[in-house]
Amino acid sequence: MGRKRLITDSYPVVKRREGPAGHSKGELAPELGEEPQPLNVDDAELELLRQFDLAWQYGPCTGITRLQRWHRAEQMGLAPPPEVRQVLQTHPGDPRFQYSLWHVYPL
Repeated sequence: MGRKRLITDSYPVVKRREGPAGHSKGELAPELGEEPQPLNVDDAELELLRQFDLAWQYGPCTGITRLQRWHRAEQMGLAPPPEVRQVLQTHPGDPRFQYSLWHVYPL
């Protein structure tokens, strides 16, 4: 009796080439001629606020504004980042800045 057949016996062995230097598996290569665009100021500030929304150590963020959440965290002694408060105060009427990521979803 011979060895037990495996499903991989039905497929040919394919050796993969090594990729170019600095390119890791699973990473998308940039398009030719395109350079990564730096974030503008608004995008960088919105990313800071998104990270604040996702940081659960400052408590839940649904049903209140980001500034209310920041003040609540400060009152509870959780030391929220002061940069978040500065960003929120520079954009007082803009809902993109004032409301959390989850604002558009009903409770």
